[in-house]
Amino acid sequence: MLKPVFAMCVLTLVAVLALGAVAWAGNVEGQIQSVDPSGRVVTLDDGTTLTIPPTARVDRNALKPGATVKASFEEMGADKVVTSIQVTPKK
Repeated sequence: MLKPVFAMCVLTLVAVLALGAVAWAGNVEGQIQSVDPSGRVVTLDDGTTLTIPPTARVDRNALKPGATVKASFEEMGADKVVTSIQVTPKK
């Protein structure tokens, strides 16, 4: 009787640990407050920091303070890594 219960506990623990490693996704919209010199990290007016990978399709010249950003991202560790991004220049 104890072996099936123990096995179920072990399987539950393995499932919880496996799900903990999954990257979480999200969406964000806001105005750019600052852009680092490399153009890889953008900070929005609400304090959200987005990391833009080299593979992202974005006009890096449009990444300027005041521009509006709509982005989807995955959380990888402490970073919000952009999976898609749309930039509307400041008017």
